[in-house]
Amino acid sequence: MSDNNDAIFREVDDEVRQDEYKKLWDRYGKQIAMVAVLFITAVAAFQGWQYLQQKQAEDASAIFFDAVKKAAAGKQDDALAALSAVSHPGYGQLAKLQQAAIMATKGDTDKAVAAYDLYASDQASDPALADLARIRAGYLLADTKTPDELLSRLGRFDKDDALWHNEAREVFALSAWRIKDYAMANRYFSAITADTGATPGAKQRAQMMLQLLAPNLPAK
Repeated sequence: MSDNNDAIFREVDDEVRQDEYKKLWDRYGKQIAMVAVLFITAVAAFQGWQYLQQKQAEDASAIFFDAVKKAAAGKQDDALAALSAVSHPGYGQLAKLQQAAIMATKGDTDKAVAAYDLYASDQASDPALADLARIRAGYLLADTKTPDELLSRLGRFDKDDALWHNEAREVFALSAWRIKDYAMANRYFSAITADTGATPGAKQRAQMMLQLLAPNLPAK
């Protein structure tokens, strides 16, 4: 008898639940269905956006590295044209710097400096890459600008904790060497060789220049 009662109670309970569910669905079913549709749409849109971002990055990467190969093969104009087509946020910035580098390789120094300066002044540019653009422009200008003019451009890098301090000091030293300010050139090249954080290449270049400078310095 107890089992029969339990079965009856369960059946009644199920019917009551079904009735409550029906009432809830009648009352909120449309809203629930709408939320479900919106959720599915949002997930699909996000997945589509992720795919598009990845596809754009892959396409930009392919164009960028193909342009680099063209430049290495001496096809600078083709490389410049290809790089102009790169609009991806990340690769687009690298493309602008690469364009300036190619202009410098072609001997278009003024255009290269202008391109570096334009990139460095763009608020949308990555700050670290903008500083690199300033340094690269400085190297190109070392053959024509005085140390004072270059210091006005790159003076903020002339401190030990600046990211590009050795590169900036090399620019100043090269400019000083050109105008025969050997004391200044010696000071900056010596600072590079004394820096434990300087790259082997930077130290080697500085040491070579110090050897060339030595005959032009007062005897110790």
